[in-house]
Amino acid sequence: MFDFIEFSLLDVLDILLVATLLYYIYKLLKGTVAINIVIGIAFIFLIWKITQALKMEMLSGILGYLLSGGVIALIIVFQQEIRKFLLMIGTTNFTNKRSFLKQLKFLQTEIASEIDTDTILDACKKMSKSKTGALIVIERTNSLDFLINTGDSMNAAVNEVLLESIFYKNSPLHDGALIIRDNFIVATRVVLPISDSAKIPARFGLRHRAAIGVSEKTDAVCVLVSEETGEISYIKDGGFELYANYEELNEKMKKDLI
Repeated sequence: MFDFIEFSLLDVLDILLVATLLYYIYKLLKGTVAINIVIGIAFIFLIWKITQALKMEMLSGILGYLLSGGVIALIIVFQQEIRKFLLMIGTTNFTNKRSFLKQLKFLQTEIASEIDTDTILDACKKMSKSKTGALIVIERTNSLDFLINTGDSMNAAVNEVLLESIFYKNSPLHDGALIIRDNFIVATRVVLPISDSAKIPARFGLRHRAAIGVSEKTDAVCVLVSEETGEISYIKDGGFELYANYEELNEKMKKDLI
């Protein structure tokens, strides 16, 4: 009768770990379409348990069959996120504990150093007026060390004048991408993977394909300035993020980089 009171220390630890895991999954997916899918699956699971308790065999059986294919459905829906996670694990240097822990920084409440999106956008707006091509990659939770090694290392705080000078057409550093980590420019002239997606319109060149390519393989976000049109594009999760004005773009960036 009172078996439910007989909790062991392991039971308490188990509940705490599951609660913590669910919290961080929610935090990771909050603000995305994926969170609605997860909530929907959780709702179906709850109803299934209730129907089992009430011994509604037909309904619980139907829901059970639906949930039995849930793992496959989740793999299909979250294939991009799973791919990013596996890439993160594959590129982790496990001999460097500090580096490994840094890759798990999504478990922290906030990134160590807030990204100065105002400065980045101000520089992009000036480069847009002069039609100076630029490609800025901002690291989030997935380490970009495997890309940084393809370029020239740097350790300089994000600065509007510095960003403009790096992408100035006569600068030796203007080719390739620039990577920002924790509000520091950590690499220039970086070579990015090119996306081979057939969905990218033909009017977009290699700079756009490179930005989409890195955002397909990692959770990094990219801000780029077109050399042909001066248009500023914001790319995340392998696609273009639309915005009405610079204020909205700034808000999107701040939200993504929290």
